Amino acid sequence: MTDTTPIILAYSGGLDTSFCVPWLKETYNRPVVTMCINTGGLDDTAAANLEERALTLGAEEHVLVEARQQFFDRVLRYLIAGNIRRGNLYPLCVGAERGIQATLLAELASERGSTTVAHGCTAAGNDQVRFEVALRTVNPGLEVLAPVRDQSFVREQQVKYLTDNNYPMPPSGGDYSINRGLWGVSIGGKETLDSHDTIPESEWVLSAGAFDKLKAPEQLSIGFDKGIPVALNGQTLDPVALIEKLETIGGGFGIGRGIHVGDTVLGTKGRVAFEAPAAEMLLDAHRELEKLTLSALQSRVKESLANTYGDFVHEGKQLDPACRDIEALLESSQEHVSGDVKLILRPGNAFVAGVESPYSLMAASKGVYGEAAGEWTPQDALGFSRILALPGMLQSRAAKAGKEQK
Repeated sequence: MTDTTPIILAYSGGLDTSFCVPWLKETYNRPVVTMCINTGGLDDTAAANLEERALTLGAEEHVLVEARQQFFDRVLRYLIAGNIRRGNLYPLCVGAERGIQATLLAELASERGSTTVAHGCTAAGNDQVRFEVALRTVNPGLEVLAPVRDQSFVREQQVKYLTDNNYPMPPSGGDYSINRGLWGVSIGGKETLDSHDTIPESEWVLSAGAFDKLKAPEQLSIGFDKGIPVALNGQTLDPVALIEKLETIGGGFGIGRGIHVGDTVLGTKGRVAFEAPAAEMLLDAHRELEKLTLSALQSRVKESLANTYGDFVHEGKQLDPACRDIEALLESSQEHVSGDVKLILRPGNAFVAGVESPYSLMAASKGVYGEAAGEWTPQDALGFSRILALPGMLQSRAAKAGKEQK
C-alpha cells in the first residue's frame, strides 16, 4: 500500500528546508507538515513569516513548538556549568539544540501517525549526523529523508528550482546560511569555505555596524544561583529572558564575535562565523565565579568531564546515558556557585571587574595571598616547600649518581 501519512519536515526557513517542502511533496506525492522548534531567536513577526512562507511553498500545515525553556533546562545550563567552548573559542551557539529538535520532531511524527520525518542537512556538515543519531535513538523505526544530502543538491540547483517554480526565496537569498538560537548565531558563506578571510560587516546579524560608532563603556552585574543565571543588574529574571537581554546589550558592543575553525564530526576541518554575546558574557562571568567558589580538585575533575560533554553534544550524542552521568556531576559541582559578577562592557570586549559570593573560598581564608600567613605559620610554609621539593631533589641525586657510575 502507498504511504499517505504526512512527512514531518524540520523547517528553519532557510534555503535547504525551503527547497525541501515542494520537492518532498512532488517527489513522494505525500502531504508535508513543516515543524519549527523555537530554541531561540524567533520573535512573533519572524514566526508569522515562517508560517506564511511554509504554506506558500506547499506545506499542508505548519507547526510551531516553543522550546526555549526546555533547551535551557536540558542543555544550556550544563554548557554554562561546564564553561564549554570548542577550541577554547566557540560556545556551541548552534548545534547544541539539535537533540531537542530531533526529539520533538519524532514526537510529532508519532502524534500524527507518520512513518517519515525529513531534514534539510547537507552531506558535508555536522547537523546531518546530529539529527540522524538523535532521531534513531528516539524512534529507531522512523524513515528519515534528507533530500539535499541524499540527492547531492547544491545551492545553485535549489535556487533555480525555487525561482523556476515561482516559490519564495529565503530572506538571505541563499548567499549566506544563517542559524540562530538562544545561545547565538552561526553564519556560513563563501568566506568560511576556506580559512583566509572574515565575512562582510553587513552579514553579521546581531552586531552589524557595532564598530562604526563606538559605544561608551557600560557596567552590568549578573547574579547566579547554583550556577544558573537568575538576575541582571539586581533584577530577577528567568534564564531565557536574561539571555535574550544580554544578547541585545552585548550585540550593540560587538561582543561575542568570532570565526571558529574546528574538527567536524566527519573528521574534516570546518569553519564558521558566529555571534554569541550572551554566551560570551555568561561563560566568562560563570568561570570567574567558579574560581572563587570551587576547590582546585573540583575544578580539575569537572573540566576534564566538561570537555568530554561538549564533544558529545557537538557530535549529536547528547541523548546517550553517559551525558546524564556527566550532567549529574556538573549539577552537583554547582551547589556553591552562587553570587554576583560585575562586567564592564567595551566595544568587542566584556571585562570581568569583580566577583562576590557568600561561598567565597578566598574570603574564608585568614591568610592574604602574597602578604601574610593565615591558618599556617612561616615554619609550616618552609616545611611544606621542602617536602614539595623532595621528588625533584631525589631525581637530581639519582641522575648525578648514575653519571658518576659511568
